[in-house]
Amino acid sequence: MKIVLVTAEADPFAKTGGLGEVLGSLPAFLHKQGVDVRVIMPKYSTIPEHLQREFKHLAHFDVQVAWRQQYCGLEGMVYQGVHYYFIDNEYYFSRSQVYGEYDDAERFAFFSRAALESLIHIPGFKPDIIHCHDWHTALIPLMLKEFYSREPLYYPIKTVFTIHNLKYQGVFAGEVLSDIVGLSTEYYSEEALEFFGGVNFMKAALLYADRITTVSPTYALEIQNPFYGEQLDGLLRTRSESLSGIINGIDYEAYDPLNDPYIAMPFNNFPLAKEENKKHLQTITGLPIRGDRALLGMVSRLVDQKGVDLLAHVMEEILEQEVQMVILGTGENRYEEMLRYFAAKYPEKLAIRLEFSDKLAHEIYAGADIFLMPSRFEPCGIAQMIAMRYGTIPVVRETGGLKDTVIPYNEITGSGNGFSFVNYNAHEFLFTVQHALRLYKLDKKVWSNLCQTAMESDFSWDRSANAYIEIYESLV
Repeated sequence: MKIVLVTAEADPFAKTGGLGEVLGSLPAFLHKQGVDVRVIMPKYSTIPEHLQREFKHLAHFDVQVAWRQQYCGLEGMVYQGVHYYFIDNEYYFSRSQVYGEYDDAERFAFFSRAALESLIHIPGFKPDIIHCHDWHTALIPLMLKEFYSREPLYYPIKTVFTIHNLKYQGVFAGEVLSDIVGLSTEYYSEEALEFFGGVNFMKAALLYADRITTVSPTYALEIQNPFYGEQLDGLLRTRSESLSGIINGIDYEAYDPLNDPYIAMPFNNFPLAKEENKKHLQTITGLPIRGDRALLGMVSRLVDQKGVDLLAHVMEEILEQEVQMVILGTGENRYEEMLRYFAAKYPEKLAIRLEFSDKLAHEIYAGADIFLMPSRFEPCGIAQMIAMRYGTIPVVRETGGLKDTVIPYNEITGSGNGFSFVNYNAHEFLFTVQHALRLYKLDKKVWSNLCQTAMESDFSWDRSANAYIEIYESLV
């Protein structure tokens, strides 16, 4: 079975969030399962130079972007046993950032067409399935049908499309359809790509992909109702028989508490390691070293989706408890200002770092006692799984992948690996935090068992990779 994954980002070449993290891990695990998997992504100028030096030029050819003919170079390298291919066009991809450019519609329409054209130039490889990820590649199932259906290489190919976050759909002005994508006006209808007067790239995949997946079973159900459906819930209900959810895994080598180079002490002895990593986190963030205080951690974008509005409503009440808190992330200015205010008011309780640091993120996962993730919605979520790997207990809202991975602690049976609340309500969040704090303070044995259960939870990629393989096998 031959699979090609097409993505806008993949770690370590480019990563802006969860998509890059997933596509940095999934290919290697598919490869370990014996799948001939290849990855195609843009050759951004921001790809680290030491990696670019290993790229080999394979071919160059023209790509049609509506009425334009654009140069495309194809370069490749093998990384962790997987063949990676890079679409080279400096006009589109020699930018300071991956997304957010004025011509993103043209950039990713070119990329989608170039990914299809490049298949001719990969020797000895004819894919059975093209697996597309998020809106940047969502035109591929439609382009395959419209532009390549009579080509012998292409017509047997099936497509899978994965929604990593339905909120980001690739919606552009209506003229993009003919002037950029090169499609006729028959596709500018509510039954096709038209979307409130514009063109919606993601609709192309939701309509024309053979199978649709998203990154957790609960999110697959949630997006079929209006609250989570981002105005595509009707279409998703129509395709419900082709839609399934597969929870993301985490890379157990990158997040290995026994061999993590970023943390102060490896977790060979859990109680001692947690104590030392907690002291280290308190020291580097300027908090007093207090072993008797629960240390709350948060690694997040500071936006509404992540529940920061809930945190803002009850921050004062949380900090009035016998706690300390470390928050790492960047986001909306109003939330950054809110955190600065509370950090100044409670300097011995709250430390903030308005940046992103992979090292500090690992130190928070390892050193905190409780991890806060009160998301409004969360397609999958990776941070809660990483936190549990280090025996840090998550407090989450029951949504998407958070509901699928965090089993709420049951005082009667002693089961569970975290704490959760149902309604998107600030005080329900506060009460759940207070419940966790009471257990942490009053029953060290129960808390230790909870930490052990969290660390033993299986979030490896093996199970998820096998679930994708089952979908692939159902199509070939």
